[in-house]
Amino acid sequence: MPTVPTLEQLRRHAIARTLFTPTTLPRAIARLGFVQADPIRAPARAQDLTLRHRVRDYRAGDLERRYARLGLEEDFFVNYGFLPRAHAALMHPRTPRQAFTPERAVQAAAVLEFVRARGAVHPREVDAQFAHGKTRNWFGGSSNASTQLLDAMHYGGLLRVQRRDSGTRVYAVRDAGTEAADAPAIAARMDALIDLTVAKYAPLPAASLGQLLSHLLRGGAPQWAAERAAALARARLRLARARIDGVDWYWPADENPAAARWRPDDSVRLLTPFDPVVWDRRRFELFWGWAYRFEAYTPAPRRQLGYYALPLLWHEQVIGWGNLSVAGGALVAQFGYVAGKPPRAAAFRAALDEELARMRAFLGLA
Repeated sequence: MPTVPTLEQLRRHAIARTLFTPTTLPRAIARLGFVQADPIRAPARAQDLTLRHRVRDYRAGDLERRYARLGLEEDFFVNYGFLPRAHAALMHPRTPRQAFTPERAVQAAAVLEFVRARGAVHPREVDAQFAHGKTRNWFGGSSNASTQLLDAMHYGGLLRVQRRDSGTRVYAVRDAGTEAADAPAIAARMDALIDLTVAKYAPLPAASLGQLLSHLLRGGAPQWAAERAAALARARLRLARARIDGVDWYWPADENPAAARWRPDDSVRLLTPFDPVVWDRRRFELFWGWAYRFEAYTPAPRRQLGYYALPLLWHEQVIGWGNLSVAGGALVAQFGYVAGKPPRAAAFRAALDEELARMRAFLGLA
């Protein structure tokens, strides 16, 4: 029987398996399987903050600049982000939870032909051509109806993001996929999607595995929501598993969390709130014994850590957080520590200085 790992070994496994030796951008994305996106820049977008630890000489914006040549898709998975085209194809053709109204379907057909004729279109071009007017957005404000229609067509698989111009999606027609028509084909796709998820976020408590599957079926593949229970049952049989301190944990069957190879390095790292090391807040508390919260959407008077607090990892411990910004061309960094003060070790101070130097290079600061 395999050795049951300790919680400390699971923690080392979680860190070392995803903070791999920096490689090329295509290889890093292939190894991660999915990179979550977020539009906030503090001091850079989440996808860039994730990739800078895993790609040699990565600079903020490299993913957007190189996207069109990388064989990637912007799409929903467990969240919105970037993933290899073959992974995105597992979820398509996607059936949105809410179908187009007849009027909306006519508009979508006209826009689809317009995009097909042009090859690629900016939302401004669609708005100028069709003048769909304004509509209420998710936040209660007003948005161009054309922009919302393009978003819906992208989600439904009619369009894909060909590139971004100054951060705005430029759309092209998406090649139609083939429906997984029979039960075995759907089950195979679901199994592949769950395995991709586990490979990204393992090791996972059982509750987090279920949570991620719910995210996947709400955003990535809502057409297969009825398959949740069966897919989760198959995953539990397929994955490696151990019960530690009353919690069931899961990870890929070909990995051994107790192996000596999983050794975090001595670096200090500032991680995005969406980094796979810290994404799962349930696991975070089990590993490090304190509650990290993303407070960008929390009213300022109620924030305890800061607008976009970056978890601060040293060795295998998340010892605090940093809030970073750029002012007058210089990096401004403020830190908080779980213990109330930073470690006294000179090695920590040197490693933190090195991390801030890497951050300046990543941001293109002098």
